[in-house]
Amino acid sequence: MYGTTHTRAKAAGAVAALSGLVFAALPATAAHAATTPVNTGFESGTTGWSTYSAGGQNAASFTEAGGHGGSTRLSHWSASAYKVETYQYLSGLTDGTYTLSAWVRSGGGQDSAYIALRNCGTAEQRTDLPPTADGAWIRLVTSVRVTGGACTISLNSDAHAGQWANFDDITFTRGSTGLSVRGGDLSTLPKNEAYGAGYSDASGRAGDAMSILKSSGMNYVRLKVWVDPVDGYNDKAHVLAMAKRAEALGMKTLIDFHYSDAWADPGKQNKPAAWAGHGYSRLRTDVYHHTYDVLNALKAQGTTADMVQIGNEINGGMLWPEGSTGNWSQLAGLLTSGANAAKAVSSGTKVALHLAEGGDNEGTRWWFDNAVARKVPFDVIALSYYGYWHGSLSGLQTNLDDAASRYGKPVLVAETAYAHTLADADGLENNVATADQLVTGYPATPAGQAANLRDVMNVVEAVPDDRGLGAVYWEPAWTAAKGSGWDPADPSSGNAWENQAVFGHSGRLLPAAAWFSHR
Repeated sequence: MYGTTHTRAKAAGAVAALSGLVFAALPATAAHAATTPVNTGFESGTTGWSTYSAGGQNAASFTEAGGHGGSTRLSHWSASAYKVETYQYLSGLTDGTYTLSAWVRSGGGQDSAYIALRNCGTAEQRTDLPPTADGAWIRLVTSVRVTGGACTISLNSDAHAGQWANFDDITFTRGSTGLSVRGGDLSTLPKNEAYGAGYSDASGRAGDAMSILKSSGMNYVRLKVWVDPVDGYNDKAHVLAMAKRAEALGMKTLIDFHYSDAWADPGKQNKPAAWAGHGYSRLRTDVYHHTYDVLNALKAQGTTADMVQIGNEINGGMLWPEGSTGNWSQLAGLLTSGANAAKAVSSGTKVALHLAEGGDNEGTRWWFDNAVARKVPFDVIALSYYGYWHGSLSGLQTNLDDAASRYGKPVLVAETAYAHTLADADGLENNVATADQLVTGYPATPAGQAANLRDVMNVVEAVPDDRGLGAVYWEPAWTAAKGSGWDPADPSSGNAWENQAVFGHSGRLLPAAAWFSHR
């Protein structure tokens, strides 16, 4: 046995707020070489697992009470700084792609903490642990191509004194993971460019923002459509031009219909001025014709939409009052009109229905149960998730997993973002402006922003049955440019979002953009 009663008592105190459980440390044993991992729930202590620490800190890896699925978990903790790996070697494998899954928790702040597949004949693959301040377990996955019949499951921590991580319920199965959508909403880019915004890559080389983001791994461009915006931006012509730019770079498009002349979101779903006096029957025709017109024009220029949203954050419906959720039959009719128009242009275009509140499982179920009951056609469930508004990552995971399973559809985080600074660049207070608005474990720094996007994408990747499509970063290029403000009717309005762009206040690309290359 390693450690002392005193050491264990201190360790228990470090995580008491989360577990309230007493340590029950067991000794490490030699790794077990087999085609399948053993003791994956750590119910037999560390039997079958080995521990390695270059600094001789093997005691930082131990089992204790308080598992995810069973009664025991693996923990990494020490009263002094430590680096430790708990691993299991597998051999006799049939070559191919395999996925590691693990339930994890972490106090955060480590130099690194991750699950990995290594020594598999190809490059090591790893997934970092998110901070879980609420004490909830998060499921993570990572996958690797095995060549040579062997692979090592690896659980790692490089941590300062008192920092901790938990691991449990390990699985190793055939199959791969990854994200097919790694996107950004670039709707405001044309206006920003018109008002003089400049962009550069991480090395400071000036360039086109879309090209820089494409080079970082972004593969989808989301573009919102307003019917008759007063400033002329986000209209059909600008969407067509932006789609051409995306297509020239080999990027796909997600077209986001707001069915309004300006912002549509859970707090407002105003009809376009041209439709203001129209009743429900005429609005159904309006929705169909507008949707068909824009999408058909895209198709005609060789940039057929890959995905389309029928409405934007329509938790309360759209085209109020006729299309509010207070009259679900009419809302269903409007949504069906839009979906039918999209499919009439191209049967291959995926139709998404988009809600805010990505962590609200009860609200998501209520909304989609109503849509399904009224036979609204759709292919994708799209959710916005901003951690400072929409709850914990565990809540997002619960909602994504449940929605994908309940409705048998792929899920997409259609909007997410995080602050890289609290500093304001244009005089308009930012939406995220003070430290008390931040998510615990993610400071308003370039590194904090990058970690937040990484962890959101990792949660989407872990949705079972390959139903996690990916994530779209909202307005990564909307930096502060005088004249390119939030209000299309007010040229002097500012931008409350520039501290959440993935280009800094100087226009240089930030580290978060590297996660557009997420596997």
